[in-house]
This record gives sequence, structure tokens and C-alpha cells, in this order.
Amino acid sequence: MTDWKTVQLQEVATIDRDIVEASAIKGGTLYVGLENIQSGGDIVAVREVDSGELASSKFAFTPRHLLYGKLRPYLAKIARPQFDGICSTDILPVLLGPKLDRDYLAHLLLRPDMVALANSRATGANLPRLSPRALAELKIPLPPLPEQRRIAAVLDGAKALRAKRRAALAQLDSLTQAIFLDLFGDPVVNPRGWPLKKFGDVGTLDRGVSKHRPRNAPHLLGGKYPLVQTGEIANCDGYIRSHKITYSDLGLRQSKMWSAGTLCITIAANIAKTGILTFDACFPDSVVGFRAVDPATVEFVRTWLSFLQKALEDSAPESAQKNINLAILRNLDVPIPPILLQRDFARRVAAVEKLKTAHRASLAELDALFASLQHRAFRGEL
Repeated sequence: MTDWKTVQLQEVATIDRDIVEASAIKGGTLYVGLENIQSGGDIVAVREVDSGELASSKFAFTPRHLLYGKLRPYLAKIARPQFDGICSTDILPVLLGPKLDRDYLAHLLLRPDMVALANSRATGANLPRLSPRALAELKIPLPPLPEQRRIAAVLDGAKALRAKRRAALAQLDSLTQAIFLDLFGDPVVNPRGWPLKKFGDVGTLDRGVSKHRPRNAPHLLGGKYPLVQTGEIANCDGYIRSHKITYSDLGLRQSKMWSAGTLCITIAANIAKTGILTFDACFPDSVVGFRAVDPATVEFVRTWLSFLQKALEDSAPESAQKNINLAILRNLDVPIPPILLQRDFARRVAAVEKLKTAHRASLAELDALFASLQHRAFRGEL
């Protein structure tokens, strides 16, 4: 550990709430809201606002500021803008003094322990916020400015490597759809005239089972039987490899076990999101399971549904939450290419998945390296 001094943020920076009234906002001004800041610091989809478009005042910022999201769910939304603009008042512009490097501060505030500390100091009932005063009073280590810049450069380099790996994974994700289009054509237009079948006739299509209410009753949980939920399906990358919750023997009796290789399709809240089970598991009645004689058909259907997902979601009726029923799915028209072509597609997808597995392992190593660097950097051990 070094002998760096520790200071309050307000000693080396200012929370600069420079109000711009709504009536004074000029057309063409760049506007940043919390939705434009990704966790990790990237600013995306910034837009120019029209004069008179915004109904409330905003904060002004410049490329010298650090933008800090103050709402408790978004305390890791910290950005380094490269342009002048205005931002939501749920974002605090921090103007750094001459003894503090902006890149260093961004990395410091994104440390998990600093995010946790900020979360603990947020106040308010419905939408807890970190007050400007609480942010200003956060204590930070303050090495000499050249050391701050060196730390930031090392962490920025590691962050860039992680971003490249994620970009490669994203390209591989889109490759499966590209292979599908090359082999089968657009599944909505069906330009190659493949024969059509109703989805319900392509294989077995049934809802999951969760008879007991409430679903999360403690006596139903904690056993050895995996329980996959809609969020896990929606956030998987096409294959369900893990689960957080298990059923007890009693939970299993009021549910149903599905075999590995089943395609899970969400029909509530998250609409038509899919994932293929890589292990036997239960899932609730907000999920539909699809099985077919040939595993290649399951793979084909998974990718076919990815082209329809947005349309199904947009057309879903909404009451308390969006949902579609089993009858809608069973009545969808599926183009059915020859099984040998489906198997060729499945083989190609398997090759893509092998590449993705290697990239995920590499990304996990980079994430671990970044966490280690992040921990050591602010202890003076780099």
C-alpha cells in the first residue's frame, strides 16, 4: 500500500450544476439522458434536440466534465463526454480541478466497492438518489497526477481489449442469422417456396407447468431440480447453460421436468425470447417448450423465431404485462426446408458456437485481469 493521501472529492473537483432553462435550450444542442450512458461509460445514441422540445431545465456540460448518474439503479453510469451538451438533472456533471485526472476518476468511481458505497449513501423512498453533497464527500485516493494518468492508461487499455472481445462475440451472434438467410432465405417472405407447416405440427409445443401459487413459496424451492425462469431465457445467448433456482421434491411434483435439447420460448413479459436447454430442467407456465424428432429442427426453429421475435413482441396484448398465448404460437406458419439442409445448418451453427465458447473463455480471462488490475491500481501496486 502506498502513502497516497486520501481526500474528499470536493477538495479536488466541483459538482457543477449549471442550469439551462428549458426556454433557453437552442435547437441542435446535444442531449444526454441516463438511457444514453451504458454501464461502463460509453455514450450511445446521443441526439440533437429541437428548440422548445424539452419541458424542463437541464445541466450544461463540456468535455472537461465527468457525467455521473445519481439514481441508485444507475450509479455505475459514469461517462467522459467528448462534446458540449446538456444532460438530464438525474446526471451530475463533475468539473475536475488541476490535481485530478478525469480518466482516473472515472475508473475509480466505477470500482465495485465505490459503486456499492455510493449505493449505500443514496436516499429517497421511490427512486433513491445520491445527493450532490454525498458525491462531493466521497473519499478518494489521490496519487500524483502522472501516476493517475498512468493508472488510467493501463485500465483504458484493458477495457479496450474487453470491448474488442465483446464486439467479436456480437459479430458471431449475427453470423447465425446470416447463415440462416444464406441457406433458407428470408423466413418471413419465404422466397424459395419451402412448404409451410403450422408451428404446432412441426413438433411438440406445450406450456411449462407451475400449478402452485405463489410460485416462489419457500417449500417449493431449494432442492436438486433446476428451475429456469423467463429472465434467464431472455438473457441467454441461445443456449441455457446455468440456473439460479432449484425445485424441491414438492416443487417438482407441481411442475414438469423437460429434457436437455428442449427449446424454451417465453410468452409473458419477455415475448418470444428463446434458449435451448443444455440440462434437464423445469420451467413455469410463462414459458413454452418445443421438442422435435430431430435436434436440427430445434436449432432451425430457434433461429427462425429470432426473425419473428420483434413482431411477436409488438403484437402482444398488454394488460398488467405483455403476453401471448400458446394458440398464437401453434398457428404460426413455419417454412420447412429438407431435413438434410436443416442438419447442415445445425452443423454450421455448432461451429459458430465452438468459436463463441473460445471467445467467452477469453473474455472471462480479460474480465478477471481487469478486476485484478482495478484492485491493484488504486492500492499503488501496478
